[in-house]
Amino acid sequence: MIAVTLIDSSAWIHSLRPRGNPEVTERVRFLLETGAAAWCPLIKLELWNGARGEHEKRVLRDMARDLPELDIDRAVWRASYELARKARKSGITVPATDLLIAACARRHGVGIEHDDEHLLTLTAL
Repeated sequence: MIAVTLIDSSAWIHSLRPRGNPEVTERVRFLLETGAAAWCPLIKLELWNGARGEHEKRVLRDMARDLPELDIDRAVWRASYELARKARKSGITVPATDLLIAACARRHGVGIEHDDEHLLTLTAL
């Protein structure tokens, strides 16, 4: 069984853009090639919101067809509230989007591929 990884928009952006970080791009490519890549509705929204040009839109349409989508259900929302509480208690303010993405990964028991300091911080909580 392949371990699924939720790919955050911060990592997708590197792989979609010509000048993206080659190390992040290679990790995303590997996850795609092995069938381990996944996304969630919030990441999909972030990517569509920033899509540039027809090439990126075509890639997003292909991703929508091919990638598994991890649900953001009530349990994910509850987990995001708990993460927010823990972060604030530690003196850390994290964007709501990152809280929800981290909670989604935890709820589904998957890792996150990202290039985002907030998500790195949340994995330690």
